[in-house]
Amino acid sequence: MDKQDNTKPAMEFPCEFPIKAMGLASETLHVTVLKIVQLHAPEADHAALKSRPSANGKYVSVTVTINAISRAQLDAIYRELTACKQVLMAL
Repeated sequence: MDKQDNTKPAMEFPCEFPIKAMGLASETLHVTVLKIVQLHAPEADHAALKSRPSANGKYVSVTVTINAISRAQLDAIYRELTACKQVLMAL
């Protein structure tokens, strides 16, 4: 007897997806993160970007919300973000 797989995929594409990167506070982190995201989601712009400093101001988190079209697209963005020396962590 064949069992049907009734589980839904974890994500359905396309969907809005926030990409968050954290690093030491600098004047260029948000620009760097946006440029990396735009390599794979060219429609992302400054309006989709939000940044927030840590309590002590040493770190900053940058979030860019994109219209994700595939898991492969997200994986590529995260690979490039984690390879960037300015980015300490990407979520």
